[in-house]
Amino acid sequence: MSTSEENMQNLKIPNHVAIILDGNGRWAKKQGKPRTYGHTVGAKNVETICQAADEIGIKYLTLYAFSTENWNRPESEVKALMKLLENYLSTCIKTANKNNMRVRVIGDKTGLSKKFQTKIAQLEKESSVNTGLNLSIAINYGSRDEIIRATKKMVIDVTENKISVDDISEKLFSSYLDTNDLPDPDLMIRTSGEERLSNYLLWQLAYSEFYFTDIPWPDFNKEALLDAVKDYTKRDRRFGAVK
Repeated sequence: MSTSEENMQNLKIPNHVAIILDGNGRWAKKQGKPRTYGHTVGAKNVETICQAADEIGIKYLTLYAFSTENWNRPESEVKALMKLLENYLSTCIKTANKNNMRVRVIGDKTGLSKKFQTKIAQLEKESSVNTGLNLSIAINYGSRDEIIRATKKMVIDVTENKISVDDISEKLFSSYLDTNDLPDPDLMIRTSGEERLSNYLLWQLAYSEFYFTDIPWPDFNKEALLDAVKDYTKRDRRFGAVK
C-alpha cells in the first residue's frame, strides 16, 4: 500500500461538500487577463474537482456558480457568464455520462432563459440514471430567495388543505427547498480568502463545518481539496450535543 493510500485510509471523508467558487476575476486580473478569462478557466476546473471528489470518496458535491446577486454585476460580465454556463451545460451531458455522474441544477430556474431551462432539463434527465458522484450546480441561486419560494409553496399547500399548519416541521420545510432530495453538506469550502456565506445554503449549512482557503478557484486542485478534507478530519462534530 502506498503512502498516499495509507493517508487516505486515515481520512474522515465528508459525504457532501459544498463549495463557493470564488476568485475567478481576481485571479484573471493577476494574470493580466479580463475577468471573463478567469470564469472560463474556473469552469474548466469544475471537471477536475468533480473527478478529485469522486476519487476521494465524496458522494455529493454542490457548487455555487451564479447567485441571485450576480445579476448586479456589469452587463457584459453577466452575459459572458450566462453564455459560459450554457456552453458548460451543453458539454456536461457527455462529461457526466463518461464519469457516471448525476447532475442537477438548484436555484430559481424561471429566472433563466427558456433555452437555458431546456438544457438544464435535458442534462438532468440524461444524467439521472448515473450512479456515481452527485453534482449540484447552483445557478440563479440565493438562499433567502430559496426560503421565500419554499414558504410560498407551503402557504399554497396549506390554503389548498394539502397540509395543515400542525404538519409543519423542519423535515417538512426541508422538503420544499431546492435541495429536498440531498443530504445537508458536512463541509463548506470557500476559495480565494473571503470568509462569508454570501447567501449560500443558509438553511442547509446549519451544522456544517466551514473551511476557508486563500487559493483562488482556478488554482484549486485535488491537493487543495484533500487539505480541506484533512482539516475536516480533525474536527469534533457534536451537533450541539454535550459529550
